[in-house]
Order: sequence, then C-alpha cells, then structure tokens
Amino acid sequence: MARTNNIGLSKSDYKGPPTTLCQGCGHNSILSQIISACFEMDMAPEDIVKFSGIGCSSKAPTYMLNRSFGFNGLHGRMPAIATGALLGDPTLKGIAMSGDGDSASIGMGQFKHVMRRNLPLVYVIANNGVYGLTKGQLSATSEVGLTLKKQAMNELEPIDICLEAMASNATFVARAFAGDPKQVKTLIKAALHHNGTAILDIISPCVTFNNADSSMHSYAWGRENKTPIHDLSFIPARDEIMIEDFEEGTTQDVTMHDGSTIRLQKLERDYDPTDRIAAVQIIEESRANNLLLTGLIYVEPERLTLMDTLNLPEEPINRLKEKDLRPAPETMKKINAAMF
Repeated sequence: MARTNNIGLSKSDYKGPPTTLCQGCGHNSILSQIISACFEMDMAPEDIVKFSGIGCSSKAPTYMLNRSFGFNGLHGRMPAIATGALLGDPTLKGIAMSGDGDSASIGMGQFKHVMRRNLPLVYVIANNGVYGLTKGQLSATSEVGLTLKKQAMNELEPIDICLEAMASNATFVARAFAGDPKQVKTLIKAALHHNGTAILDIISPCVTFNNADSSMHSYAWGRENKTPIHDLSFIPARDEIMIEDFEEGTTQDVTMHDGSTIRLQKLERDYDPTDRIAAVQIIEESRANNLLLTGLIYVEPERLTLMDTLNLPEEPINRLKEKDLRPAPETMKKINAAMF
C-alpha cells in the first residue's frame, strides 16, 4: 500500500500526466522535487494554484499537482496572471514555473515588478541558457563564448537571475542545480514557507541543444551527412545529471552532456542570508570566478507583502457578495461630498 502523508494523500495525488519533456531534462527533476516537497509538507493540492508562461519549463503545470488549478499564460506575462489570481484568493499558495527565456528576456519587465510588489509566490526559473522549445537559440542567460547549433557564438554578457532579483528588492533569492535534488527540495520547502516572492534560479541542463556540432554524435553532423526524405528530429534518451555528497562550503565540477564543465559552489553553513550587502558581493565574486553559487543567497522575512500593503479583507475577494462590495448610501454621500 502506498505511503500517505498526514492529510491522508499518497505521493501519486501530487503528480500529473506523464511528462513529454526530453528524457534526462533537468526540468523533470525540478518537477519531481516540487511534488515531493508538497507531499512531505502535507499541503492539500486544492490549496495550491500553478502558473507558467511559455517554454519547455512552462509546460510544468501539466506534469505536477493534477488536482490543483493552473494557468499557462502568454510568453513573459505569467506574473500578471499570478498577481490577479492571488489577489482574488490570498488563501491559495502560488507556485510558478518559468524559464530563462520566459523571465529574463520577454518577461523581464513583469519579473522585476512582481518582486517589487512582493507577491506571495514561489517563482521557479528552470535556467538552461537556451530556448529549448524553439530549437535552441541563445537566451539572455547564455554564457559568453557559448556556440549553439543554430546560432553564432554568444558575445554578450549574460543576465544573472539572482543579481537581478537582488536589484529588484526580492525578499528570497536562492540558486540550485537540478542534479542536486536534496538541495533543490530543501530550497523549495523554504520558499513555500516564505511570505513573499521567493525566487529560485535552478540551473537545469538541456539534453538536446547543448551538444557540439563538430561531434559525430551530434544531431547537426548527422543531418549534414545524410540524405533525408523528411526533416525529422530524434532526441535520444539521456540520464539525468545527478551529483552526490555535495557538502556545504565545497566546490564541485559537473560534466554536461556535451562534455563541457560547470563548477558549482555550495554556500557554507555559517553564511548569513539576511545580509543584503554580503549577498550581492558573493554573487559578484562567484561570477568573477566562473562559479555557480548554490544555496539560499538572501532572505528578508519581515517585508510587507502586496496583500499586506493593499490591506485586503480576511475574506477572499472572489468570495465577497454584492452586499459586501456595494458601498452603503452613507458612504457614497461622504465620497461625493469630498469631491466638492
């Protein structure tokens, strides 16, 4: 018999239909940890609402929390949808999943403003440095020197999601690597407890568009050295990249599917995530040293949320009756009198 949590639900009650993302995609690992976190925290799926924009990562609402309401919005416009929904019913817990293209390019304006308003929302960015859904173009987070199959070498400095979050006065900023599921789940749980916008920048390798064109095992080489009757793409299954025994304060090199290497550094246990100046400094230092810093970088638990700022009533707005919304005649007289 399947194990149940304290509200009588099994883990399958938190899942969705089978994923259609590429096998080995880091996004699948992130989804698994969201499912596990909600199950272990005894959260009722009906009390969670899901949001996303457009992209591989934004297909997430389909593959998790099947009993929760969800909304897949326009490219880059997810924060506006989330703001309206959560203002309508602040009793719900919002989980949003986006990507580096969805948030750091077309959606940068909305990304910045949702942090400024401190909307209570877990905002996950599955960051793979490419546009995976539209055949692997460079994205705003692509590193300098990256060459993709359909693009020339990237010569522009990348946008650092965590640095942008700090500049936008976010109250919870963290970074993780999809292949470190223990840390990812821990940070998701912390974000779900945070009363405000929690930004999780999760580095999530793309198994399809990070392979070198010069390799005889690459898709581009195969297309150029055969005579096809149709232009079909085949994506072979890959194992998800996982790391083990990654202790606090240590650095670990991780090899990607194309043979390239990224260097991860996990924050030390005694690091103070409430020190804003130190948080900005450590992000800049990691960038200068070509390190991907992981862990809870910054948290400010006391800042008022958008709901507090607007002084919303205890009863959710979407449940108020006409008599609650219609001003009394005496109130209208006072309003009209104040106009003269």
